[in-house]
Amino acid sequence: MNTVIGKPVAGTRPQGGERISGARLRAIFVGSAGNLVEWFDFYCYAAFALYFANSFFPAQDPTAQMMSTAGIFALGFFVRPLGGILFGHLGDRHGRKVALMASVLLMCVGSLLIACAPTYATAGILSPCILLLARLLQGLSLGGEYGASATYLSEMADSKRRGFYASFQYVTLIGGQLLALVLLLVLQNFVLDDQQLRDWGWRIPFVIGALLALVALMMRHDMPETQSFEAARKKAKPMGGLKQLAQHPKEVLLVIGLTMGGTLAFYVYTVYMQKFLRLSVGLTDAQTTAVSAGSLLFAMCLQPLYGALSDRIGRRPLLVAFALLGTIFTVPLLTAIRNASGPWEAFGLIACAWIIVSGYTSINALVKAELFPASIRATGVGVPYAVAVSVFGGTAEYLGLWFKSINLESGFYWYTTGVIACTLIVCCFMRDTAANSRIDAEARDQ
Repeated sequence: MNTVIGKPVAGTRPQGGERISGARLRAIFVGSAGNLVEWFDFYCYAAFALYFANSFFPAQDPTAQMMSTAGIFALGFFVRPLGGILFGHLGDRHGRKVALMASVLLMCVGSLLIACAPTYATAGILSPCILLLARLLQGLSLGGEYGASATYLSEMADSKRRGFYASFQYVTLIGGQLLALVLLLVLQNFVLDDQQLRDWGWRIPFVIGALLALVALMMRHDMPETQSFEAARKKAKPMGGLKQLAQHPKEVLLVIGLTMGGTLAFYVYTVYMQKFLRLSVGLTDAQTTAVSAGSLLFAMCLQPLYGALSDRIGRRPLLVAFALLGTIFTVPLLTAIRNASGPWEAFGLIACAWIIVSGYTSINALVKAELFPASIRATGVGVPYAVAVSVFGGTAEYLGLWFKSINLESGFYWYTTGVIACTLIVCCFMRDTAANSRIDAEARDQ
């Protein structure tokens, strides 16, 4: 199907009217659902790491095993810029739909590899090598998924509600991680005992993830293309590629500056927090999973609220609020969580952190999409974002565990604060993309 969404239809004012077409809503839903499946597959690794670490690495102390799994988790991030280049090229040259289909197919392959991987006891060093290969494939997939899905959702949404609809990228991103944790809770409490989970039960989520990825692939096959892409292609100008991206150095640096603090904060309160609650706060495995799942559900509900708020007051105030409050409260919050007396106190403190971090997560993808013209949008969003995530997001868990291993855990709190402070400087000097959106400017020129 090569239909295009974006032109006015009966009863619809796509550039800011009070109604939005059912076809447009369906396209946003399908794009978001596929994004959820991708992130579910990716985060199953983090959610179940406590159970499969000893299957892929020789017996060591728990922190060392977690550092080994976190190291492979980080390496999966380092290939994300390559995924951003590859799938950005596909998205800008051949369509957002093509890039989104290819990314979810690659994620399926990576999940199947993990599900079928032999243990260290069976295959020796080959076992962690297979795990690494699978994570590299998944990293490539997500390197392209972010830019392609951010571009697709931003171009599909009408201008007056773009913040609200684009926020569903992080609703589904967080939802993917939440779904992984819910599955872990179900397996922990109703299906398997602890030993069964450690022996073979950790393979279940990767099998489910691979099957869901195939479903998402079929759904994306029927997705319409965006009008912004079709209009750009008709102009017969060069589209996509690093050469074209190099013509937008200011925008590239802005994406990196915004992402570095935001992505570090995001991974501190998602991936790293699960290990932090278990190893530092001292919660049980079940309590850790429950607190993580509850805080993610809270965060997921905040995203559309903040997205809708950005449609009213602009994007920049939310970004400044995140960076300013993050700079002030990161050390106090992480210190308080470390000293929490139980799961409920830990949950309340993490919820407070999400009230801050959601100022970034809810609109960051949209802000980046609004910076670039359609001819380079998927590459422009995906590549610099992937670079920043690789350096600051993918290493968050490993660095946090490393600081703990040298008995200087508070050093990680200050490191996080410093990176967010750098993002604050960027936010203070940027223009508000809601009032200077490239997407709207192109729509007016069509």
